[in-house]
Amino acid sequence: MRQFSGPHLAALAVLAFAAGASVWASRHHPGSWVTVYSRALGLVVLAAWAGEYAADVLLGTWTLQYSLPLQLTDAVSLATVLALWSRRTIFIELVYFWSLTASLQATLTPDLAQNFPSIYYFTYFSYHIGAVAAACLLVFGLRLYPRPRAAWRVFAVTVGWATVAGLGDVVTGGNYMYLRVKPVHSSLLSVMGAWPWYLASTAALGLGMLLVLQALANWLNRRDASPPVPSGTVADRGVARTGQARA
Repeated sequence: MRQFSGPHLAALAVLAFAAGASVWASRHHPGSWVTVYSRALGLVVLAAWAGEYAADVLLGTWTLQYSLPLQLTDAVSLATVLALWSRRTIFIELVYFWSLTASLQATLTPDLAQNFPSIYYFTYFSYHIGAVAAACLLVFGLRLYPRPRAAWRVFAVTVGWATVAGLGDVVTGGNYMYLRVKPVHSSLLSVMGAWPWYLASTAALGLGMLLVLQALANWLNRRDASPPVPSGTVADRGVARTGQARA
């Protein structure tokens, strides 16, 4: 699939709308509908994720080398469904860090051979967009922020998942998580050097991105926890004069 084709741009537009609307609506119009929406979004992700495997079986394209649930996408999709239905902190943390790095990257530079109207176009973008929208809803919309140092825990889980995927590559001769060969289509891995060096540089970049997201979540958490300055007070007028008042 050529990047930034019409179908790709349409998917990016859906991503922007789903993420933005999820945050805006949950912040400005809280209510029981959020739970219904969360669970419906979880079902969409589950249907797309499972539907892709069902399509592989029905179309006769399922293979040990490429169709086992050993991609990071599989872990993200499972964590997304569990986070949206349970709202347990560990799953929210996994979705937040994974989707705003790996899933977002996969949506911007998809390694996808089938274009619209292939079933794989709909499944691929549905579970990737769903994961990003879920992270935005849970963290930026509902303010369910990751715990301090959660980035390090998620990084450890990611390394553990990569180890399992690597074992799968050895046993099946596959290329799960692109641990043996870079994706054919352009992505960040394209500028990460040759094998095996791109594995180390990708891990370092991934950790850096997780730490940036951790810093963002920590800042938002502190900001929301700070009591607002009463309007019209001396402190309020002083902050306004210096141009530092929070929106």
